[in-house]
Amino acid sequence: MNIGDVAAATGLPAKTIRYYEDIDLVRPARGANGYRAFAETDLHKLRFLARARALGFSIEDCRALLALYGDDGRESGEVKAIASKHLKKIAAKIADLRNMEATLAHLVDTCAGDDRPDCPILKDLGGD
Repeated sequence: MNIGDVAAATGLPAKTIRYYEDIDLVRPARGANGYRAFAETDLHKLRFLARARALGFSIEDCRALLALYGDDGRESGEVKAIASKHLKKIAAKIADLRNMEATLAHLVDTCAGDDRPDCPILKDLGGD
């Protein structure tokens, strides 16, 4: 398969696939003409990476998970540790977003939104 076929099959842009190759997450064979020749195993790895990235795993986490996926002697505890660490990061981001939402909702509620120049939103942003 060429990169266009793989991009269509995985939903990943060709640029992303090239990047994954540059950082050694996938290593497609090269034909005599120098073109990439992706095998089914490459396609499977790229689908794995697409799903892991969609869940927000970092490139390094993806590298570790991909290595564990290919290791029949792996311990699921290693996989769980990576996923648990990532889950904690997601929870912290959600908490931060909820705080931002509450703060902004309060500022919007306190702003009269009329023709007067006084605006608590701008005062807060300006640190006044």
